[in-house]
Amino acid sequence: MKIRLLTMMLATASTFVSVSARQVETAAETKPFDYNDEKFADIQMLRYRVEGFDALTLKQKTFIYYLQEAALAGRDILFDQNGRYNLRIRALLEAVYTDYKGDRKGPFYTALAEYLKRVWFSSGIHHHYGCDKFLPAFKPEELRAALHEVSADKLPLAKGQSVDGLCDEVFPVMFDPAVMPMRVNQKDGDDLVATSAANYYAPGITQKQAEDFYAARKPAGDPCPIMMGMNSRLDFDDYGRLTERVWRVGGLYTGALERIVDNLLKARPYAESEEQQKVIDLLVEVYRTGDLRTFDDYTIHWLKDTRSLVDFTCYFTESYGDPLGMKASWEAIVNFKDVAATARAEKLSQNAQWFEDHSPVAPQFKKEKVKGVSAKVITAAILGGDLYPSTAIGINLPNSDWVRREYGSKSVTIGNLMDAYSKAAHGSGMDKEFVIDEETRRLMADYGDLCDNLHTDLHECLGHGSGKLLPTTDPDTLKAYGSTIEEARADLFGLYYLADSKLVELGLTPNADAYKSQYYTYMMNGLMTQLVRIKPGQQIEEAHMRNRALIAHWVYEKGKADKVVELVKRKGKTFVKVNDYAALRALFGSLLAEVQRIKSEGDYDAARRLVEDYGVKVDATLHKEVLARYERLHIAPYKGFINPVYEAVRDSEGRITDVRLDYSEPYDAQMLRYSRQYATLPAIND
Repeated sequence: MKIRLLTMMLATASTFVSVSARQVETAAETKPFDYNDEKFADIQMLRYRVEGFDALTLKQKTFIYYLQEAALAGRDILFDQNGRYNLRIRALLEAVYTDYKGDRKGPFYTALAEYLKRVWFSSGIHHHYGCDKFLPAFKPEELRAALHEVSADKLPLAKGQSVDGLCDEVFPVMFDPAVMPMRVNQKDGDDLVATSAANYYAPGITQKQAEDFYAARKPAGDPCPIMMGMNSRLDFDDYGRLTERVWRVGGLYTGALERIVDNLLKARPYAESEEQQKVIDLLVEVYRTGDLRTFDDYTIHWLKDTRSLVDFTCYFTESYGDPLGMKASWEAIVNFKDVAATARAEKLSQNAQWFEDHSPVAPQFKKEKVKGVSAKVITAAILGGDLYPSTAIGINLPNSDWVRREYGSKSVTIGNLMDAYSKAAHGSGMDKEFVIDEETRRLMADYGDLCDNLHTDLHECLGHGSGKLLPTTDPDTLKAYGSTIEEARADLFGLYYLADSKLVELGLTPNADAYKSQYYTYMMNGLMTQLVRIKPGQQIEEAHMRNRALIAHWVYEKGKADKVVELVKRKGKTFVKVNDYAALRALFGSLLAEVQRIKSEGDYDAARRLVEDYGVKVDATLHKEVLARYERLHIAPYKGFINPVYEAVRDSEGRITDVRLDYSEPYDAQMLRYSRQYATLPAIND
C-alpha cells in the first residue's frame, strides 16, 4: 500500500538551474538546488536530490547502480498494463516528435508535444490519477499527415500494414471519447472489467467471468493464501476457455523481465549481506517461475532484512490499477536509509503494540501480538514503473494479509521526495485562498510539515499494519471497494493518533495543539480542495481520493448537529471551519472502528454503502467554485519527478570505479532516452 501527497500547496514552475551532483554537494550554500522544473497541462515536474549518495561506499554505489538499471528496465510493462495500445501510441508520437519537418512552434507541434508529455507522465493515454482518457488538442488529419512524413521504419507498423492502416487502427483509441474512456472504471452497477481499458483482462472477458474464475480456484480454509492472480493477465486459450498468462521469464513480458533479472544478478555481488543476497535469489526465482508461493517466501526474507542500509522493491506490487483490486502493476524504487530522520519512525514501530492495544476498534479485530513492524525514513535513489514520474510519499509492504499477520511489515516515508514537495510549495498562495483565517494559517505554518510527515508515518507504519481479519474472512471479499477501505483504515488510524498525548510523550509532536494543523488540512482537502483534480460533471474514481472524501464527508455529516465542522461563507467564498477538534477526533475514532469491522468481517455491503454514500459524489456548485478559485492561482494540481542520471565510471578493464549523479537532464530528453535504452517490449501488443 502507498500514500500519495495529501495537500496541494505547491508552487508555480520556475527555471531549473543545471548542476551536477558534485556541484550541488560543494556549492549548495551559494547556488540553491531548484526543485521546480517544467509545467504542462495540469502537471508540474519537480526534481529531487539524492542527498548522502556521495558518502556511500563504492560497493553501495555500485549496488544502487545495477538496481536502478533493473528499476528502469521494467518501464514498458506499466505502459502495456495501462492499455494494450499505449506502447504503439507512444512510439508513433515519439517518431513525429523527433522527426517532424514542419513548424515546431506552430499549434500542431505544440499540441502534440503536450499530449506526448502527458502520455509519458501517465504511462498511457488515461490520466494517471483520475483514470479518464485525455484527448489530443490536435486533429486526426494533422497527425496522419505528419506520420506520412516520418520514415516507415520508425513507426510501429504491423507486418504488411500501411501508415493509413496504422492510423485507422489506433486513431479511434486516441481521438474518440467513447472508445476506452476509463482506464479503471469503478462506477457501481457497471461491468468493471468490460468497461475498464486497463490491460489485465483480455477483450471479451466480463467481471462475472473473472470473479468466478478466481473464486473457483481458491482453496477453502487456506491459512496462508497466495495473492491469486496478482502477476498474470486473464486471457482466453485456443479453445475459448479462460486461462492465466503469467508475467515471468519465458512468458508474458519476458523481454523486460529478462533484463531486470540480468541487472539483479549483476547487483547481487554488491549486496550488503548474505540475507540480502538470498532476497535477490528468491526474487529472481519468482521472475523466472511466476510462482506466488515463492513470492511469499521472497517477501518474508525481504521483511527480515532490516539491517541493510540500501533497500529496494522491484516487482508487481499494487492493485489500484485493476478494477477488481487483484492484479498488480509493476513498480520499483531503490533507496537507502536516512539514519537521522529514521529515529522518528522507529519510535512509532517500537510502540506498535501500545497503539494497537489502545485503538478504538473492537477487541476481536485487534492483533493480540504485533509482529515485525519496522519503519524508516528513506532517500529515494531512483523511481520506476508505477512509482514514476508520479510517486508515493510513503509505502507499507507487503500486501499479503497472512504475511503481515505472521511476519509483520516494512514501512517507509520517502524523506527526500517530501522535502522536494515542501520546498517547491513555497509561495503558491493556496493557503491564503482556502484556509479560513490567519490563526489557522499560522498553525499550519508552524506544524504543517511536521504533522504531514507524522501522519504519513502513522498511516504506513501502524495504520496498514494494524488490525486483523477474522479467520473466516477472504482477503478479496471487498472486491472493487477493497483499496478504498484499506486506505481509509490507514488514514483514520493516523488521524486518530495524531491527537494523542502519547505522541507528545514520545517527543514526536511538540505540544497538544500541533495535530490541529493536519486535522484542518485533511478536512479542507477531503471536502474541498481535492476537487480541483476532478473535471466538472464527473464523480470521484481514484481510491485515495475516495478514501479522503469518504472520511471527510462522513465526519462532517455525523457532526453536523453539533457543528463539529462547518462549511461557512466569507465574502462569497466557502471555507472549512473546525469548531471542536476533540469531537472531530472522536468521530475519526468511531469511523475507524467501523471501517476496521468492515475489513475484518469482509462486509461487502457495508463497504459499498460507505464508499458510494460518502466517497463518490461531488457537489456541483461547490466544485465549480473551487475550480474557479484554484484557476486564479495558476498552479498545477499534480506533481511528478524527473529522475537523476547515474553514470558508472569504469577503468580500462570495465570495472566500476565510481558512480556519479547528474540532475540536469530535461524531462523530454529523459523520456526519449528511456524509450531508446529501455525498450524491452514490442510496441505491438500480442
